[in-house]
Amino acid sequence: MNLPGNRHARVLTAVLLIEASAFYAIASRSEQAPLVSPLSLFPSAFSGWTMERDVPIEKEVQDILKADDTLNRVYVNPSGTDFAFLFIAYFKTQRYGQAPHSPKNCLPGSGWEPLETGKETIDVPGWKGPIVTNRYVVEYGDQKSVVLYWYQTHNRIIASEYWAKFWLVVDSIRYRRSDTALVKIVIPVHDNNVGAATAQGVQCIRALFPSLLKQLPS
Repeated sequence: MNLPGNRHARVLTAVLLIEASAFYAIASRSEQAPLVSPLSLFPSAFSGWTMERDVPIEKEVQDILKADDTLNRVYVNPSGTDFAFLFIAYFKTQRYGQAPHSPKNCLPGSGWEPLETGKETIDVPGWKGPIVTNRYVVEYGDQKSVVLYWYQTHNRIIASEYWAKFWLVVDSIRYRRSDTALVKIVIPVHDNNVGAATAQGVQCIRALFPSLLKQLPS
């Protein structure tokens, strides 16, 4: 019998079974957690984008995230006309239940509702090819924003939560590492011009990506 969404259900089931088996098999092995500089040292300027301010994250949110380090900043573009909200949550290990929370689940909980969902392919400097990010258009009252986010490990950029779990298992076995980061860019939409906001987000990602590669462990 074919069930709705059975392909995704089979993939998720397989991933979870593999994850459980693999974590049981490697539970007694020590992890090789890399040394990482504090995210507070992330550059305040890159390719014309400059930091406008740091935004504190409430303790209640930190307690839910359980990230080892976080960054929450506002940057302004070179022309000074648009803002980008940059959020990074870094996890040294996912072995003990810590893991990134998907923005697609968190955004509705904070009042933002998705209007469009999809993917964005971006050519970035210093990477082996284009990266693929998640792209959401979200709305809160009369406000709209474009959200671009992905999961970043030492050698992968991953959009899909399913594949993030799969590669978590593979890297835990092969490299004895489960460190990862959630990187999210939010661009406010002006005059209902979603395309312009998306273009600003893509430009911001291209500008910050070399600094991101230096900041996060290789």
